[in-house]
Amino acid sequence: MLYRNHDQPVVAPPSVRRRRSRFAPRPGRRRFDDGVACRDLGLVMNPPSIRLDHVTLRRGGREVLRDLTGVFRPGSLTAVAGPNGAGKSTLLHALCGLFPLASGRIDRGGLSPRSIALLPQEGRLDRSFPITCRDVVALGWTARVGWFRRIGPEQYAVADRALASVGLDGLGDRSIGALSAGQFQRSLFARTIVRDAPVILLDEPFSAIDTATEADLMAIIHAWHQQGRTVIAVLHDLDLIRAEFPETLLLGAGAWQWGASSDVLAARTIRQARLSATAPPPARVAVEEAA
Repeated sequence: MLYRNHDQPVVAPPSVRRRRSRFAPRPGRRRFDDGVACRDLGLVMNPPSIRLDHVTLRRGGREVLRDLTGVFRPGSLTAVAGPNGAGKSTLLHALCGLFPLASGRIDRGGLSPRSIALLPQEGRLDRSFPITCRDVVALGWTARVGWFRRIGPEQYAVADRALASVGLDGLGDRSIGALSAGQFQRSLFARTIVRDAPVILLDEPFSAIDTATEADLMAIIHAWHQQGRTVIAVLHDLDLIRAEFPETLLLGAGAWQWGASSDVLAARTIRQARLSATAPPPARVAVEEAA
């Protein structure tokens, strides 16, 4: 069943049976508890639900998302998909309090926006700043101890362990400008590990990286999910979403669909989202259920 944008409350569906993960343990491959993602990812979490009530977002005078209503359940693993300009990144920024709502309400269940970790798009970050890989990861402590508290040796030791857990052991002193795209993305994941947040938002975490890095980072996402964290990721790879993410929020020019990935990512539904991105949104969009 698909969940439509109408006046009734919408609840994301329970977990559904998924295809076998292409990153799952199998002969010849390391398990999630070996190597990358084997340690230092934090404790088991019990985050609250995040409820969206008729959320509308505007950017640059244009309405990018209208009347979004639904629930990110505690410990859910959700992909956010849709055409460029559909409001995917804007939604992540609104979830962690960095973007104002045009209307509606986000109920974080008492969770402070500072307790939500956002991993931004790699392409939006300035890598020319003279800072080491270790320092980037250690910045994950600022949300926990405050901007004006000193990050000491114990915190840097945790940062070094996080670097080791993402496959960057020994690269702590390297300038971020000298890292490859995949290494830099790993360092951002290490910083998120240090944050140890109950809710994690990932904005296009697999852009411009190789398949080996993608597999390692996906293993970390699975580990976070297994610990009970709520993970929400903006992604463009629909095959990856179908294989790895049980739930999908599909956005498109004001319209949206939210539900089991196997239903939301049906061919007819995806075509509707793409077509809606090429035309101005009407006053209200009713989305058909996929056949």
